[in-house]
Amino acid sequence: MADKHKIKDSNQVSVSSFLHNNKNNTQFFVWKEFLFGAAAGGFGEGMMHPIDTIKTRMQSQAILSEAKPAKSILEMVRKIWAVDGYRGLYRGVTPSLTGSLATGATYFGVIESTKKWIEELHPNLGGHWAYFIAGGAGDTLGSFVYVPCEVVKQRMQVQGTKKSWSSMVMKENVCQKSGRQMYVYYSGIFQAGSSIWKQQGLRGLYAGYWSTLARDVPFAGLMVTFYESLRDFAEYGKQRWLPNSDIQPSNSVEGLLLGGLAGGFSAYLTTPLDVIKTRLQVQGPIVRYKGWLDAVTRIWMIEGGRGLFRGSVPRVIWYVPASALTFMAVEFLRDTFGTEVDSNEVTNLSIDKTSTALPEVA
Repeated sequence: MADKHKIKDSNQVSVSSFLHNNKNNTQFFVWKEFLFGAAAGGFGEGMMHPIDTIKTRMQSQAILSEAKPAKSILEMVRKIWAVDGYRGLYRGVTPSLTGSLATGATYFGVIESTKKWIEELHPNLGGHWAYFIAGGAGDTLGSFVYVPCEVVKQRMQVQGTKKSWSSMVMKENVCQKSGRQMYVYYSGIFQAGSSIWKQQGLRGLYAGYWSTLARDVPFAGLMVTFYESLRDFAEYGKQRWLPNSDIQPSNSVEGLLLGGLAGGFSAYLTTPLDVIKTRLQVQGPIVRYKGWLDAVTRIWMIEGGRGLFRGSVPRVIWYVPASALTFMAVEFLRDTFGTEVDSNEVTNLSIDKTSTALPEVA
């Protein structure tokens, strides 16, 4: 009998030890999501930065110059290339990468941890609501680093090279026209940050902060909701129409395709919010806005609905591949380095151990 009790105690210790180790592994897996997200965010942003530059230039040209604006993507590309060359397309890439590393880390890391917390403590908010809330929470946390980087990035993007910025200021005579001194040319992220801090303080670095949250929280929530919904639909399609097929795309391929679609849908729906945010952060000598409501009203009165969707095409063109690359990278890193243990495996192990021990005690 003593030996039987020893066997039972040994089994209980093994199960307890496994559960403890599994808890640590799961926590470690969630923390790894922050690293995966940072790497994937930086990768996607770096690959697609020239498209983002084109979008920013198209959205901000109405407040920087009274000259004839570029009406198409191709025309804007020619305009940037003729004056600045390839360097103009990559202006602001350093603050862009810095912000993306922070946002990617918090976005994917918080999604995994928050999603589980919501589903356990608030089951009525489970499913797609959990995805939306988790995505918005992750992006909000990253905004403290992302927004100053975004302000610096966009101002560097619209400036182009030093030669083109100087010639534009002289040509348009902006200081005399508006009575306002335009911000100086930024040579890099640190010089830009210190210059904005000296001239405008913390308020300048966080210009358009609330408009950024108004854009990014819905976008982040929509993107992860679309992504998980598309994954559910894809799984349903495979079971319905390809039940016995040997074709099983990898998670990386699914991330590439479904992430691109999710990013494209979300990007288009939130374009008006992106236009408002860009105008508030760039601020030009021709037109300046006092706040979010003033920007919405004046854009609608002067430019109409088309003004609110200005830059929607390059925005979608940017987000489709950027989101595709980001989700592909995250899924690849999860498959390659992830160590999450399935909770069903723990349950099955516990049942097996118990069923093995009970007959011995009887």
